[in-house]
Amino acid sequence: MNAPTVPATVATLEVPRARLYYEVRGHGPAVVLVGAPMDAPAFAPLADLLAADHTVLTTDPRGVHRSQVADRDRDSTPEMRADDLARLLTHLDAGPAAVLGSSGGAVSALALVQAHPGLVHTVVAHEPPLTELLDDREQLRAQTEDMITTYLAGDVTGAWTTFFAQARIDLPDGAIEQMFGGERDPQSVADEHHWFAHEMRPTTRWQPDLAALRDSPVRIVVGIGEESGGQICDRTSTALAAALGIAPTRFPGDHTGFVDDPERFATRLRAVLHDN
Repeated sequence: MNAPTVPATVATLEVPRARLYYEVRGHGPAVVLVGAPMDAPAFAPLADLLAADHTVLTTDPRGVHRSQVADRDRDSTPEMRADDLARLLTHLDAGPAAVLGSSGGAVSALALVQAHPGLVHTVVAHEPPLTELLDDREQLRAQTEDMITTYLAGDVTGAWTTFFAQARIDLPDGAIEQMFGGERDPQSVADEHHWFAHEMRPTTRWQPDLAALRDSPVRIVVGIGEESGGQICDRTSTALAAALGIAPTRFPGDHTGFVDDPERFATRLRAVLHDN
């Protein structure tokens, strides 16, 4: 059973070199749902569920969908995206908040902890792709550079084939061609180009300050999908949890569990947020 759609207040915020699109729904303690490159619509079903007892902030990361940037050729770094989140929380007077960051958004959330710990009390870092924590990081760097070069040379399906192979995500035969071949939505193509050209490298190359995270007053939860075993973000998240001296927390589904089964994910997230 799907949750009813909750009306959202839609607005934009001017920040250095960008205009951020964001949505606010619900009432109660503040929780931020953020991805990279995933935009606000990907989190809408989960946000609708959480809005029953939370004030939920979702946003399009800079350079993605409706969050336009002054310079499309400038990289989007975790530090920049963390500063954007800090400005949104300050603008809305919503801190200290809980933050669920998934994938690249988990990297943004960890950067937020390091730069603005007073604005958050809990960060759930769901499957951050921190490949620099892995022993085979040099090989992974080379693969990432190969997929970026392949994409920018115009071989979209070839780049995505390398991406899913590196991520250890199995897809049915022909799925990549079906998803990324042929005529596509221009906005999706623009967001995809931004990811490959300006967001993938700075996100996966980011190295957390592990000592600062261990000593932070912010509660950090490292989330891993129950069905993500063997995938690269299972490995990176396990490495992060070990480096922080904490046990990872399991969430329903895999890397996109909050999209595939938002009701189960919301139940688990509520339990995690209330377990202080």
